[in-house]
Amino acid sequence: MPSSNDWINNPLGVVEEMFVQSNSNPEWEAKVLEYFKGKLKEKQAYSWIPSLNDVPLHYLKPNSLVKFRCLVQDMFDPEFYMGVYETIDPSTKAKVLRFGKYKDVTECGVDLNSRNTVTAERQTFYCVPIPGETLWEAFLNHSHTYARSSQARVVPSTSYIPSRQKRSYEEDDEMDTQPQKQREPHTGGSPQLHANGDSKRQETEAPSGQTTSPSNASSPLDLNFPLPGERGPACLVKVYEDLDSFKLNDMLEVYGILSVNPLLSVLSSLLDPTESMETPEEQRAHDPPASLVPRLHMLHARPLQHNNPLLCMFIYVVSSFMVEMASVRAEFLAYLTHILLGDGLAAEYLLLHLISSVYARRDVLPLGKFTLNLSGCPPNSSFTESLHQVIQELVPCTYRLSMTLHNMNSLRLVPRKDYVANRLVSGALQLARNTSLVLDETRLEQGQLDASGVQNITALGNLISWQKVDYDFNYHQMEFPCNINVFVTSEGRSLLPSDCQVPLQPQVTPPNLEEYLSTVHKAQLTSQINKFRVYLSVAQTLDYSISDEVTKAVEDDFVDMRKDDPQSVSAEDLHRMLVVARLLSLSLGQTSLSREGWMRAKHIDMLRRTRSQPQTTVNGNEP
Repeated sequence: MPSSNDWINNPLGVVEEMFVQSNSNPEWEAKVLEYFKGKLKEKQAYSWIPSLNDVPLHYLKPNSLVKFRCLVQDMFDPEFYMGVYETIDPSTKAKVLRFGKYKDVTECGVDLNSRNTVTAERQTFYCVPIPGETLWEAFLNHSHTYARSSQARVVPSTSYIPSRQKRSYEEDDEMDTQPQKQREPHTGGSPQLHANGDSKRQETEAPSGQTTSPSNASSPLDLNFPLPGERGPACLVKVYEDLDSFKLNDMLEVYGILSVNPLLSVLSSLLDPTESMETPEEQRAHDPPASLVPRLHMLHARPLQHNNPLLCMFIYVVSSFMVEMASVRAEFLAYLTHILLGDGLAAEYLLLHLISSVYARRDVLPLGKFTLNLSGCPPNSSFTESLHQVIQELVPCTYRLSMTLHNMNSLRLVPRKDYVANRLVSGALQLARNTSLVLDETRLEQGQLDASGVQNITALGNLISWQKVDYDFNYHQMEFPCNINVFVTSEGRSLLPSDCQVPLQPQVTPPNLEEYLSTVHKAQLTSQINKFRVYLSVAQTLDYSISDEVTKAVEDDFVDMRKDDPQSVSAEDLHRMLVVARLLSLSLGQTSLSREGWMRAKHIDMLRRTRSQPQTTVNGNEP
């Protein structure tokens, strides 16, 4: 059997050995998968394999085993390849049976007339780094793997300083996509991030103007990232098994054989465009240079239900973390109260919003979503930007969209099918599950929305109401369900729909708002911030149920509330209070609703509605 390191350094050699031993038995493919899956189950095996997210491509050994944490951005049409074929030695005329699986190029001397040729089918996924991945998440994922992943590199690990930095999205309210120097992250919890150099190659950035150009398929540098300013490698993932188990926008950790064969570019250049069934634009989009977009032949893929590395690194802690949920909640609530200028009620609702997630769908209704509109925010200030910097330090993926008139009219939010290049052109709403999307409505100004602006506002409304994005396929729209946590900050009530609106009532008025928020945030220790990060992810993953007894008590209570004034509480109010009651229970580590939990949900909803009543109409969208 192969040596202990061969499966990482030379996986094709392992496959070759199994293929030869099989003596043409087709079961060799299943044995290959079983072997590698078994290796990956070994203790800490996942951390031994280098990651495309963290190590530049030119530092990785070709044909070695690597992993890639990614989003499936597009799915290309299936392609045929020679699964098994024969070659003829020109000198001895001897025939040798070979395999084509996990390879991009066949050996020389193929016998095209051989009866042993087996044609197989595979599919190609265009995958990009997870959009909006925050610096702490990328750093921890890197720290978890870097120390053990040097064996498959071309050079010693000491010659490379790792970096996985992304542009700070709040640096430019106008969403300028020109590459900028990464701002030092505003954090008190992860000071070690500041030392990371910006060593990524320029060609791995999203191109300038990506969000405003309808299609850049002709540019070899267009890596089609959903968000502007993103960095990291895009990758063509070749998939051989379980094709139907993958979907567009899936979040995966792919383990596969890295292929950067320069012959791919040579062969593409030798093709006669007049004889190809593909357009030149499609060839560029589907066969980019391997030096920019490597190929990864999948051996195994782990679906990622969450993207919090702390749950993977300290899984033994998570099992006992439930005991601490109530105490961590109290600390977290106090921290958010300081961030929200002493407003405890707004902090409570923000906490509930951060742990919300779509857990099921009933017909078209997504259950579990909790879009929060925090109104009363200071207009034309850095409050939302500072608040988003706090959220960046708490959740694995987030993105702030400044809703200026220019952005709404010029940005591409909805992905669009480019039939000339036969690819899906990404949009800013093509995000991974549980991404925190912060919509900064305080930047709105007077002006006229054009057709694109109206479409973008409509898309945001559909996302909030139905947790879906309707992708533009020119002649029709295709609905893609999503699970995106939307948080809207506004001066008055938002022009967008929301599940809950809370007017901010500051209890402190610091002379320098940005300095105040920075000081509060930096006062938090790394260990404390990490507890908050684990707390949010654990609360999102808990199961929840309501007993028949509590259900009956809630129904009776609802009837009693409507006796005196039927207009005071509607069915919509009941639904919102049930959502709040569920989130309150989960925030305390409780997996079922208690009578006390229901009463607490009623109480804070009463406080919120009392606070909302004095608000005057600002934009005609008030109830």
